[in-house]
Amino acid sequence: MFLQNVAVAAKQVAILYIIVAVGFICDRTKLFTEKASRLTNDLLFYIVTPAIIITSFTAMELTDENWHNLLMSFLCGTIFHVIAIIISLPFFRHGVEDSIRVYKFACVYGNVGYMVLPLAAAVLGNEGVFFCSGVLIPFNIFSFTHGVYLMKKSENGKSPISLKSLIFNPGIISVIIGLPIYLLELRLPDVILAPVEYIASLNTPLAMLMFGTYLSNTDLKKMFFRREAYLVALLKLIVMPLISFGIFRLMGISGTLLTALILSASAPTANNTVMFSTKYGRDNGAASQTVAIVSFISIITMPIMIALSQNF
Repeated sequence: MFLQNVAVAAKQVAILYIIVAVGFICDRTKLFTEKASRLTNDLLFYIVTPAIIITSFTAMELTDENWHNLLMSFLCGTIFHVIAIIISLPFFRHGVEDSIRVYKFACVYGNVGYMVLPLAAAVLGNEGVFFCSGVLIPFNIFSFTHGVYLMKKSENGKSPISLKSLIFNPGIISVIIGLPIYLLELRLPDVILAPVEYIASLNTPLAMLMFGTYLSNTDLKKMFFRREAYLVALLKLIVMPLISFGIFRLMGISGTLLTALILSASAPTANNTVMFSTKYGRDNGAASQTVAIVSFISIITMPIMIALSQNF
């Protein structure tokens, strides 16, 4: 079973990195450069990401059991994001500010969309995908609030985040739109739903192509000697999932729900790290290299965490 999980994780990483390689080649041949990626970043940030969130709500069926499990997924997703934020506080306190912010973000936010959902489908089936979808809600709420606070630079000494930016951002607005659709069991007509789904499907390929262009412009020789990336990997892939596992077991969670939650908690650093660092002018070279290294290491760590949760 462990080897099967390793194979599934490795396959998913390989699929993602083939697209990354295409982006890398496109930058080197000047077909789609890092400069073009920066211009595309707002499209991903303001249009494609909200489409993903809204689509996740339209795909869920409202039943008493599903509603209960969605609430549990939301609660546990909130818990492990809070844990991750607290654990990351003492680390990365010295160095270049633009890099420090990237590493802190990378410790907290996992690849719960691109990586976790395909893995959940392969390992747990539709039920697991549903549970993991529930974690996307707190992920987006936290990333567009705390994540923006981490990445956005203050202006004239003012706080980088305000009440207005807490509410009026793509992640929160998308949840505000999507949650009533789910609760009221609204069935959107195809003429509306289909375009949203088509736009949402751009998420992974567009993000990976952009990621590839950023890697093309970083020092690849130094990438595997970036010590901070390995500390991020230790915290994100081992420490935080194990703490989350202990808390979830104390809450009495077991079975498929536990495995789905641990799968989400043990995901490698989110590709959003690159998107946010680019959007807010942080060190996207550090972001790209950290995402790459942590994702490779997760091929081994994620199956171990899955096996641990399935034993309970």
